[in-house]
Amino acid sequence: MDFIDLKTQQSRIQEALNSNIQKVLNHGGYIMGPEIKQLETKLAAYTGTKHAISCASGTDALLMALMAYGVKPGDAIFTTPFTFIATAEVISLLGAMPVFVDIDPKTYNIDPAKLALAIKALKSNDPSIYPLPITPNPLPITPRGVIPVDLFGLTADYDAIESIAKEHGLFVIEDAAQSFGAKYKDRMACSFGNIGCTSFFPAKPLGCYGDGGMCFTNDDHLAEVMASIRVHGKGGHKYDNVRIGINGRLDTLQAAILLAKFEIFPEEVELRQTVAQRYTDLLTNNLSPITSDQRPALITPYLPRGARSAWAQYSLLARDEDHRTAILKKLQDNKIPSAIYYPKPLHMQDAFADLGYKKGDFPISEDSANRIFSLPMHPYLKAEDQTKIAEIMIGHP
Repeated sequence: MDFIDLKTQQSRIQEALNSNIQKVLNHGGYIMGPEIKQLETKLAAYTGTKHAISCASGTDALLMALMAYGVKPGDAIFTTPFTFIATAEVISLLGAMPVFVDIDPKTYNIDPAKLALAIKALKSNDPSIYPLPITPNPLPITPRGVIPVDLFGLTADYDAIESIAKEHGLFVIEDAAQSFGAKYKDRMACSFGNIGCTSFFPAKPLGCYGDGGMCFTNDDHLAEVMASIRVHGKGGHKYDNVRIGINGRLDTLQAAILLAKFEIFPEEVELRQTVAQRYTDLLTNNLSPITSDQRPALITPYLPRGARSAWAQYSLLARDEDHRTAILKKLQDNKIPSAIYYPKPLHMQDAFADLGYKKGDFPISEDSANRIFSLPMHPYLKAEDQTKIAEIMIGHP
């Protein structure tokens, strides 16, 4: 059994894949070929945004978005510690400061109420209000923006986040690396905030056969700047450099692959809903016994009203770390793949030790990291395989 089944998908689109790849080989436009603009046009329309700017990875998408805002040393960017390192890494790469904000225990996304507290704490330089990083003295730290993460495919609470950001004059960059295809209140993922960023890493809901990413925005100026940044800050031509940029282009071959995959993507999003609901139905009746601390044996994913997840992962919470270890061993013994996203929050990673955060600063993230695990999840997961997984974990429903 595969954790993510790319082979079945490939068999469905083999003819389109071969045709699209051959077209690129025939015209030879391997860098910024015509498939780039075709893909950008299609995905901008799908997300309901005005501009789509493809790039080399989801990490580059976030980096380009921050660079478009001129983020620099002395700037503070609020984000979650319960995510992949790339989200905060790009902040540090520009010399700015990640300010972590704990997550909502149901959605695993950044908690808007805690975001408001963190902004207040930073503006008043009062860590008694909310945990703050160590700031180099005497450099003043200025709140600039927020990067919420749509974890596991579920969009963050952008109604609240955008309202808070507007109140404090902050930009919002949506980290939609896992949520392309998700929807919240009739808006598609990648359309929230000022810029939406996604990833086409092979394991993502829409993935290529290498690295790739894309930025989305309705702002003409931001789109122009990001398009320049991705090609070494070019102006009118490639030897006219008007700003510092990066080599962040998406390969034409990867765009051709994504065009073939996108043809069946809307159907795959619906199949993911079916697979996720089947898991939930199999597991929901097995949330007992309740322990003395009132924790159920398993907690299935939570979907807010009006939300559609892209189901990049189907993640559950075990009762505690020992319970998770026992479940994962059962799965391993039966050759069922599993994963832990994420075993250590960012504020406890060595890479961010200089921020001075400590264990206990973000208790929801820490508790989730100790208990969370993910099951095989893809559009082609068979009902009988899901039943087998449920029986192995908790016995026949």
